[in-house]
Amino acid sequence: MERLPGFRDFYPEPVPSGDALAWSASLRGHIHSTWRRVAQRYGFAEYDGPPLEPLELYKVKSGEEIVQQLYHFVDKGDREVALRPEMTPTLARMVASQARQYKKPLKWFAIPQLFRYERQQKGRLREHFQFNADIVGESDPAADAEVIALLVDTLRAFGFQPADVVVRISSRQAWQEFYRRHTPAELQGPEREYAFYQVIDKWERTSPEETRKKLMELGIGWESVERFLQESVPTQELTAVLENLRARGLSEYVQVDYRVIRGLAYYTGIVFEAFDRQGRFRAIAGGGRYDHLIRLISGGRVDLPALGFGMGDVVLAELIRARGLAPAPPPRVQVFCLVEDESLRAPTLPLVQQLRDAGLAVDHPLGPEKPDKQFKRARDAGARFVVSLARDPDGTIRAQVRDLQTRTSTVCEPDGVLGRIRAALSGAGEAVGSQPGDGP
Repeated sequence: MERLPGFRDFYPEPVPSGDALAWSASLRGHIHSTWRRVAQRYGFAEYDGPPLEPLELYKVKSGEEIVQQLYHFVDKGDREVALRPEMTPTLARMVASQARQYKKPLKWFAIPQLFRYERQQKGRLREHFQFNADIVGESDPAADAEVIALLVDTLRAFGFQPADVVVRISSRQAWQEFYRRHTPAELQGPEREYAFYQVIDKWERTSPEETRKKLMELGIGWESVERFLQESVPTQELTAVLENLRARGLSEYVQVDYRVIRGLAYYTGIVFEAFDRQGRFRAIAGGGRYDHLIRLISGGRVDLPALGFGMGDVVLAELIRARGLAPAPPPRVQVFCLVEDESLRAPTLPLVQQLRDAGLAVDHPLGPEKPDKQFKRARDAGARFVVSLARDPDGTIRAQVRDLQTRTSTVCEPDGVLGRIRAALSGAGEAVGSQPGDGP
C-alpha cells in the first residue's frame, strides 16, 4: 500500500533515506514548539477550527476557480464540503460568529494542517502545516509592525540572521494609487485591476517580453512600472511601520520592495513576504492586511479590520536543513532500567513507575534480553542514566545508578534512585561513593 502523492510520512530518528517525503517527526516537533513559543511571547492566544469546512466558505473568499485546487466532495448530509486549504476563512468565520464575546484587538494564532489538490513541486506539497498569526480589530499601522515583528522574531528563533533571510514589505494601497494614475479611465475596472496585480505578483517569474505584452493589454506602460519599482518610495503607513521596526532593532531584517504584491485579491493595505537572501527557495511566509474579509464572510453583519501571515513548514524545514540549523533530536529517554536478573523484574517495575511519576522519561526491557543488548538500547535511546537492581548475599536489593555523561556510578537503596538522579540533573554535586562506570 503506497502513500498518496504529495503527502508525507513523519518518522522517528533516524529518518529513512532515499525517500523525499519521509520527514523527521523530531524536526516537525521543533518547528511547532518554536512557532507556539514565540507567538505566546507576543501575547497571542491559540485557536483552531475544523479541518472540514463548507465549500462555500472558500468560494465566497476566492471565487469559483478555487474549487479545482481543493479536496472537496458531497458528504452524507448532501453538503458540499472541502478540506481546509488555508486558515484565514475559518478565522474570519469564527470571529464573525463570536465577535461580541472578545475584547478587541484579538491576537490569535493557529498551527493547522492544510490541504490543496494541486501539482506538487519543490517547496509545495498537497499538505503542509502552517503557522497562522492574525490581529483582528486594529487599524493602526502599529498592528502591522507587530505582526511583521512576530514574523521576524520567529525566524530569529530558528537561528536565522539578517544575512540569511529578509522580509520584503510593500503596499497594496500604493499599487492601487499607481494603477488609477497610469490607467486610462475607460480601461479601469475591478477585473482588469486584479489582472494587473497578478502581472506584478509574477514579475520575477515571468519573462520581460511576456510582462510587457500583458501590461500593454491593460493599457499600462512598462517604463512607468519599472520606475515605480526602482524608486520604491515608502508610503506614510509604510514609513510608520519601518520606524516601529527600527525602534525594536529589527530593521536589518526588512526592506521595502514593491515587487511584493501578494496575488490574492482580498489584501487591502500593507503586504509582505519572507525570503531567504540567496533566493534558492520559495517564499518562507507571506501575509498582509485584509480589512474587508470578515465583512465579506459575515455577509456584512460584522466589519472588523484584520491582518496576519502564514508560514508553512515545507520551505521552512528545507531552509533549516540547508543552513544546518536543525537541532539534534532530543533523547528519547532519560533513564533506562536494566533487568539483568529476571527474578528482579517485579521489584524493578515499581522503580520504573516511581521515576515516570516524577516526570522522567524512562524505558525498560519488556521481555528477557541479554544485559549487553539492553545497555546498547539504553545508549541508542540517548539515556543519560542506566539503573539496575542486584541482590546482596543476604537478600537485600540494592540499586546501581550509572551516569553515562559523567561516567560515574553509585549504589543506593531503590528508594534513593530518584534523589540521586535529581541531584545529578540539578548539578547539586557528585554522588557519594562514585566510581568510573562506563559499561554493563
